[in-house]
Amino acid sequence: MDHHQQGQGQPPSPADANSKPPTPSSTPASRHGSGSAPSWPPSSTEGAPARGPASSSASSAAPATPASRTVYSDRFIPSRTGSNLALFDLAPAPSSSGSAAAAAPPSPYCALLRAALFGPDAPDRLASSAGASSSSSAASPVGSPAGGNIFRFKAEVPRNAKRALFAGGDDQDLLFPGIFTPKGSGPRKIPRSPYKVLDAPALQDDFYLNLVDWSSHNVLSVGLGNCVYLWNACSSKVTKLCDLGADDTVCSVSWAQRGTHLAVGTNQGTVQIWDATRCKRMRTMESHRMRVGALAWNSSLLSSGSRDKNILHHDLRAPEDYVSKLTGHKSEVCGLKWSYDNRQLASGGNDNKLFVWNQHSVQPVLKYTEHTAAVKAIAWSPHLHGLLASGGGTADRCIRFWNTTTNTHLSSMDTGSQVCNLVWSKNVNELVSTHGYSQNQIIVWRYPTMSKLATLTGHTFRVLYLAISPDGQTIVTGAGDETLRFWNVFPSPKSQSSDSLSSIGATSFVRSYIR
Repeated sequence: MDHHQQGQGQPPSPADANSKPPTPSSTPASRHGSGSAPSWPPSSTEGAPARGPASSSASSAAPATPASRTVYSDRFIPSRTGSNLALFDLAPAPSSSGSAAAAAPPSPYCALLRAALFGPDAPDRLASSAGASSSSSAASPVGSPAGGNIFRFKAEVPRNAKRALFAGGDDQDLLFPGIFTPKGSGPRKIPRSPYKVLDAPALQDDFYLNLVDWSSHNVLSVGLGNCVYLWNACSSKVTKLCDLGADDTVCSVSWAQRGTHLAVGTNQGTVQIWDATRCKRMRTMESHRMRVGALAWNSSLLSSGSRDKNILHHDLRAPEDYVSKLTGHKSEVCGLKWSYDNRQLASGGNDNKLFVWNQHSVQPVLKYTEHTAAVKAIAWSPHLHGLLASGGGTADRCIRFWNTTTNTHLSSMDTGSQVCNLVWSKNVNELVSTHGYSQNQIIVWRYPTMSKLATLTGHTFRVLYLAISPDGQTIVTGAGDETLRFWNVFPSPKSQSSDSLSSIGATSFVRSYIR
């Protein structure tokens, strides 16, 4: 008992703490027996309090001395005998008698680990260092593997190898072909046929109108003749919102960001605001002299473009019909889109011009004149700030990309037919375009390579109308064949499950009527 308190229970004195590390001859290991050599490094039980009668007799026979006290120091000498160095291919090289075993190939795990750390072209450690280890094994430092130094000089690792553990896609395939990519996988498969079709009688075949929009509450609004209908994508319920009468027709519809109020532009030049939840008209603004074919929301500010060549800003909080007028187009305004940060407004006209405005300007701050036909298709990228896409009509047929931050034209792609609409995917860096004369197709593009992921056909008339679902997976297209077709073209967000499409309708083919 006295031995435990003296050797283990009391803290060391300052003199003991500053003493040198013990040697095998001065440590308690020398008392294990006169004929046995001391072990180094010490075992895990060495220095622990002695237990049982044998230790009691030993303590009574040999009184405790200052040299037998446990010395505390900051040195740690590991025991490599208990380490599994073979797991990382760092085990000692076999002797010359085991040359057959040395020729065996490394395990798949070791090969993958070596390729990830040192690159795919890194030679086998045992093979490359066999000669060096045979010549320097006698001079190898204590505690290092006999096969060579663990940390040895190597040429610069290739760039793709450095990023292998963190990069995706092609970098992984370069290092680990066929491992991270499932067998048989390739480009994303996009269904070539719609999963739902709605008959939309009296859907106008007019390039300059915008008669379809999808709200954040998953409700689709469609202008059919002089009426506006609402189709609930969750329940497939159809509601008639308004009827303008026999002397007027619907020219444009646009949902506010919150998804409860709908703006309706008419052929007589009025802009109406409707509460969709109560099917009640909230306000009518009579400011344009001719039809209103384009609408765009910016919080409580509504912008409207008309055949009278003007763009008007309507502030719903102000009593006036409009708070500012934007002039610059020489023909009908047929495209309007606010950027995602609500700082820039892009407008396209039948004068073949694309203008960009800021929140307070009454004259365009940027003017693009490269298109050779009417510019209706306009879309801001949700992924890159200031990236704007625009499409031209039958005489132009091009999709052009602009950097509005640096005022530069980035690229152009000839699609071969009239560009009617553009919309970006919210989930991936892709966009979809709908077309008119002469092919009436729908194309899914990957940006910035502008490679075609899919070409969808089905409409027999120009695909003039396009909207995207709130989850960013599904698009709906409308054409002069008086049908609305729903397509699954974009992948789901990573945060959502793969079956999230069930929230917007059945996945099997269904044909029904919008009214």
